[in-house]
Formats: sequence, structure tokens, C-alpha cells
Amino acid sequence: MDKLVIEGGNPLSGTIQIHGAKNAALPILAASLLSEGAVQLRNVPRLLDIDVMLGILSRLGCKTVHMGDTVMVDARGADSSHVPEDLMKQMRSSIFLMGPLLARFKEVCIYQPGGCAIGERKIDLHLRGLQALGAVIEEQDQQIWCRANKLVGSDIHLDYPSVGATENIMMAAALAKGTTVITNAAREPEIQDLQNFLNAMGASIMGAGTDTITIQGVDRLYPCDYEIIPDRIVAGTALIAAAATRGTVTLTGCNPSHLASLLHVLRRAGVQISTYNDIITVSSIGRLKAVERIVTSPYPSFPTDLQSQVMVLLSLADGVSLMKETVFEGRFKHVDELVRMGADISVDMNAAIIRGMPRLYGATVEATDLRAGAALVIAGLAAQGKTIVEQVYHIDRGYDRIEMMFQRLGGIVRRDAPVLKQLDLA
Repeated sequence: MDKLVIEGGNPLSGTIQIHGAKNAALPILAASLLSEGAVQLRNVPRLLDIDVMLGILSRLGCKTVHMGDTVMVDARGADSSHVPEDLMKQMRSSIFLMGPLLARFKEVCIYQPGGCAIGERKIDLHLRGLQALGAVIEEQDQQIWCRANKLVGSDIHLDYPSVGATENIMMAAALAKGTTVITNAAREPEIQDLQNFLNAMGASIMGAGTDTITIQGVDRLYPCDYEIIPDRIVAGTALIAAAATRGTVTLTGCNPSHLASLLHVLRRAGVQISTYNDIITVSSIGRLKAVERIVTSPYPSFPTDLQSQVMVLLSLADGVSLMKETVFEGRFKHVDELVRMGADISVDMNAAIIRGMPRLYGATVEATDLRAGAALVIAGLAAQGKTIVEQVYHIDRGYDRIEMMFQRLGGIVRRDAPVLKQLDLA
């Protein structure tokens, strides 16, 4: 398994461009199944999760090409609605295939998806949404079958503003007969990006970014050329790392409005921030201040995907901070690893109390999930001494060579890949 070896204590400095958003690219790749021709997507990051999704599409009969940051998907040859179990269990986001496969083939067979172990993530909202459009759900031998002779628009209220359920319903309803209205819909920027992509193919969808989305079903969707939005979580990770190392960093190719809740927290902590169009600059000199209370919640509130990274920053701030996690109950697994590095954090149910310390110290730690891994890299960059982060494959699911991003900012971090022992065939 690869490891990251980090020599901490150097303020980050410089300018980097943010790559495309994983959480936008994955549902858009799934939606390419709905096109009656080849779709070209630009600003697609090279990530493990992207590779898995492209592998699934290939197994379903699609032709896929990934060159640089451009992906071409030609779904005209797709001939299967059965998502492979081995690939589906590698990635939670494979659930996005339910809606488009159901719309195209009138049936889909999936398994419970895999992904990071950050708590229970039921798919009942997905299933109920598809049922409302006319699907019949049947579970047998660990498989979930959804079948529908035809999909018909419906009024669907989500008990929780689930991003995945909102997107699955949007994709299925795009080719349904009649009008679908989703209330209490998720409002994330990635929802807006999916709407814009589907509309570029000829769909009729409006309201993404609000809690009510209206989809007028159309008969067919066509090929298009589309650019994925920048990754707000990668951008946030870089901003937090700059602040934690007391550096000055400029990000280009990002959307400051997508990071409003994080920028608010950083300003409360004493970080200097300036924004202009698609540029954000942060500067941190001296010790930062504790932030009394942060609560994760669906967009536009503070994102759960930046909770662990901000906890590193608060571990170095002056005073006591409170972090409350309301989205995933299993998202404090990084706390024990940060404590190994000298952090003073105590957890009570879904709340973490962080007592800021003057410094952290290098240690050997393990990435337990994608965002926890990114947090440990930030901790290593800010700590005194050497930090080794193990289980890097988690990080590779959402960051395109995270070590190279921080190297460009002056961070001393390298990937230690094991050398495979060659067999002696003599």
C-alpha cells in the first residue's frame, strides 16, 4: 500500500488551480447513459472513483476514453442494466446508475454500494423516489431489482435533502412522461451542475440550487460537450492547509460562492481572505482563534466533507472549539489519529470538543476514509517532524495526487510506493 511521507513545519505558499469536482463528475458520468450519442466531458479529475465509474460503464457496454482531463462516453452500445457487484462494492457513488439505467432499460439490478466507512447511508430515499415514478422494487439474494414498464412524472417529497436521491430522481424523471416535482431537494452546487448537463443534452429541468426542482420529461436526450465545475472540497482542503501552516495561498479556477460557509468559519478563526471572480487568496500569520461552534448540515450550511480538515485547524487554534456532526454518525474516526499527533480532542456522541494546542507532532497515522485522510495530510504539513500517512488509497478516491498539489505550494511530501518483488523465474 502507498504511504505519504511528510516533513512538516513549512508554511505553504504559492498558486494552484483546482481540478474538477468528483461529486459532480460521477453523477454526470452516470447520466451519460441517457444520451443517444457520444458525450464529451471536460475538467474531469483523474481519481480512483472516476476510474471505477468508467470501469462500470465499460462493463455495461459503453465505450469510454479518458485523456488528460477530458472523458468521452459513447453509450450507444450499452447492453446491460446489471451493475457488476465487484465494482459496485468499491464505490458508494455507483448508486447514481439506478436512475439512468432504469430510464433507459426499464429495469436495473444493483447491489448495496460500498465506499468510505463513515456511517450508515441508506438508499431508501432513492428507492422511494423511483417507486413514485412507477418502479417496482424487489430484493433477492443481496440484489435489488427495480423494474418499470414506463416512468411517469410525480410529486416527490424527500424526508431528507439527500444529494444522491435528488440526482437519481432527476436522471430518471428526465425521460419520464409528464412532470416531476421534487420538494425538499438537495441544493448542492453538484445538483446544479447535473441539471445544467442534462439540459445541455435536451432535458427540461429548472430549480436546482433551491429546495424545489421541476422536471418536464422529454422523449430523448442528445450528445453534448460539457465542462465540470471545480471541486469545492479540494479547494476547501487547500485553503485550510494554508491556514493551518500559517501560509499564504491563492487558488484559481474555483467558485468562492460554493465555499461561503467555510470562508465564514475561516474568517471567524482570524484567517485573512480575499476573493475575486474565480480566485481565492488566504493568509494566516500567527496563531488562529478557536471557533465556538460549528455544525455540519446539508448545503448551504457547513459541509460534512470539510469537518475533519477544519478540526485540524481548530486543534492548533487558541481556545476551545465545538464541532457537531449531524450528517454521518461515523465521521470522527480521524480523532484518534489526531490525538496521536498531540491534539486534545474529546468526543461525546456526535460532538467533538477541541482544545487548541500550540503545536502538533509527526507520527505514523492511518487514513480511515477519504476526508479523514486529507485531514491527516494537513496535520502532517502543520506538525513538527515527520508524519507517515498510511492507507493512501482512500485519499486517491477524491484528490488527484494530493502530494503533488501540496508540493506545488512548497510542502515537503512524497509518495512512498512499495516496490513489487519480482518472481525469480530462472
